[in-house]
Amino acid sequence: MAFEAAEREPDPEARRAWLTFLIVGAGPAGVELAGALGEIANGTLRGHFRAIDPQEARILVLEHDSRVLPSYPPDLSRKAERDLIRLGVRARTGVLVAAIDAQGVTLSTGRQTERIAARTTIWAAGVRASGLGAVLAERAGAPLDRSGRVVVEAGLTLPGRPEIFVIGDLARCRDQEGQPLPGLAPVAIQQARYVAKAIQARLRGSMPPPFRYLDKGSLPYIVGFENRLLVFIQWAFSYFTFNRRARLITGPSPLPFKHSPQTRDRIARSRHG
Repeated sequence: MAFEAAEREPDPEARRAWLTFLIVGAGPAGVELAGALGEIANGTLRGHFRAIDPQEARILVLEHDSRVLPSYPPDLSRKAERDLIRLGVRARTGVLVAAIDAQGVTLSTGRQTERIAARTTIWAAGVRASGLGAVLAERAGAPLDRSGRVVVEAGLTLPGRPEIFVIGDLARCRDQEGQPLPGLAPVAIQQARYVAKAIQARLRGSMPPPFRYLDKGSLPYIVGFENRLLVFIQWAFSYFTFNRRARLITGPSPLPFKHSPQTRDRIARSRHG
């Protein structure tokens, strides 16, 4: 929809705002979204417009940390940023988003502020954790991070409260190298299995080992062999053909397609001969 709006906008500055896409947060979700937008601008929509070139789109990932994918090892962060650059995406690290409105974003870099005009801003910086974390902090002394997640020990328990397990999106857990684990379903699944085995071990009077996460990727967690095979074939087909077949805009437009004063004057002149 933003590309369609840019196609119909004669004012260069307004068009540039429509072609600017901001993703707040350079975690796994933000990097994936930025890469998808890069593919859309540089591949899927190439040659589909008359007044604009989709490759002129400016796609920025905004991150408060010093690098993209801060929860991953530094070498993977560097590789991810190189891949984003190849897709036409640029990362702005070390910046804090101070305000967001329909016309753009205000950034804070130390004592200075910067305004970026953009009609499309995507929030990928995470959300506040469940309110249960605050309850655990008040009643059990659980330490919380800035997102409200409970900081757990190696056994996925509260510090000093081994009878209380916390897993999934509510837990801030680190892997065996000390890196924070992402809030993804595969992590939560392995945590749940670990807790079940840990409880069984305690009932037998033994001490379970610390939790260790094994990254198996997303494909093993798809239910059923047939579904896994079908998804694998679809992923492989999309990867090798770079095929993006769906190009549909359905339903009422959520964007305010209002003509600029120049366009209204041109329409008025055309109507009056």
